[in-house]
Formats: sequence, C-alpha cells, structure tokens
Amino acid sequence: MRNSLWHVTKTAAFEAETELGRKRRARRMGRILAETHPDAHCELDFRNPLELAVATILSAQATDKKVNEVTPKVFAQYPTAAAYAAADRAELEITLKPTGFFRNKTDSVMKLGQQLVERFDGEVPSNLPDLVSLPGIGRKTANVILGNAFDVPGITVDTHFQRLVGRWRWTAETDPVKIEHAISAMFDKRDWTMLSHRVIFHGRRVCHARKPACGACTLAKLCPSYGTGPTDPVQAAKLLKGPRAAALAEAVGVDPSVVPQQALTADVP
Repeated sequence: MRNSLWHVTKTAAFEAETELGRKRRARRMGRILAETHPDAHCELDFRNPLELAVATILSAQATDKKVNEVTPKVFAQYPTAAAYAAADRAELEITLKPTGFFRNKTDSVMKLGQQLVERFDGEVPSNLPDLVSLPGIGRKTANVILGNAFDVPGITVDTHFQRLVGRWRWTAETDPVKIEHAISAMFDKRDWTMLSHRVIFHGRRVCHARKPACGACTLAKLCPSYGTGPTDPVQAAKLLKGPRAAALAEAVGVDPSVVPQQALTADVP
C-alpha cells in the first residue's frame, strides 16, 4: 500500500513538472550517473579516428565485444583508408562475417576508404557535416567519432540512450536528431560526450529494455518509470550486468554477494 501511494504521488509530481524542474532533475540524474559509472567510456577499441569510424560501422546489429574480437585483424590488414579502398571484397567479407550483415558492412568500409582518399587525403574529417557525408556514417556514428577521437563534444543517441531519456521523461521527442537537440540544451556542452557514455552504460548494465533493475538503480527516486522492472532490491540486483555489477548493487545498499557470478562476465548488449 505504501509503495502504491508513493508511486501515485511521484507520478503526479512528474506530470506537473515544469521545464525548469525537468532540466534540474536531469542534471541531478546526470551527476548521479557520473558517480554510478565512473568507468564509463567508449567500449569500442580503437587507436585513431579511422579505426573508430570502421569500428562504429561494424557495431551495427553487433555487440561491442564481438566487434572488438574482429577489429584487431581488420586494423592489421587495413591500416589506412587506401587499404580499405583497395581491399579484396571477398577477403574482407570473410573477415567481417562474424559481425553480421557483413556484405553491407564490407561495402560501407570500402566506400568509406575510397571517399576518404578522394576527398580528404585519406584522413577522417573532424567536423559533423563532412562526417555525415561519408558512406556508412550517420549522425550517431559521427558524434561517436567526434567525441571520442577528436574531443569534440556530442550527444550519441543510440537505442539505449533513446530508451532511457524517454523513460526518464527528459524529452517526449522520438526522432533521434530532435532528441539530440533536446538533451544538448539541458546540459553543458563539455558534458555531452561523457553523459552519452554514462547513459549508455546505465542502459546496458541496469536499465535493460525488457526488465530494468528498478530496485537496484541509483536513479530510482528521480525516475518516472520506476516500477517498470522488479522493485525488490535483491531480485533487481540479480539483473545487473557487467564487471562492476557487484559495486552497482552495493551502491544502493544491496549485499553484492546476491549478484550472480555470471553477471560479472555477461555480455552487455
């Protein structure tokens, strides 16, 4: 009864929230996310802008873990844009096959190499208009490259980010570009890239698509969607994933030993 009354009261408060109130709540959640995920970072392995551009193309419909298993061989075989442009298609397809949709991805990285050679002297450009003009690179991918390879702040609206900002009612927008603009207006520009990483980390480790770990979430008191997943702390803690799952449980006062051992090594989507 108490939980039900709390939920009704909170729902009413969120419904009456002003734009300024929502911005303040979002910023507070952003600070909590920074404490919750101090390890947040781009989970694709890369050493330069070209490698990150290729890795992001390969990450479509594939986990970062799978991409990271494939890219060492890719990067060794194709160290430059010219190498991708001149690649043997059949050979490259075999290399990229484990990432899925390998024919389309092969086409994209070969065309990317060609365009970089023809238009940018083989170098990945460091601005949004030029990046989105390249094969295989949309606005989301461009922001990943800008934020992580060039230190140019950007909001990365992937499926996790879109799901969470909707659940948190940071914005009612559903179009990725409109979401990007709405969220960027709520936070300082310098925070955009790390905010993206932290939201995505939270989506992969705590706020899952089908069954979020509501009862083991550091954002529970500020979340309009609290109760979408199990609210019992122990049950919720069993849903946490990633190498810091035990620490995430401990952060909300749950005995970390309840986190299954396999959760610590589970693949995050």
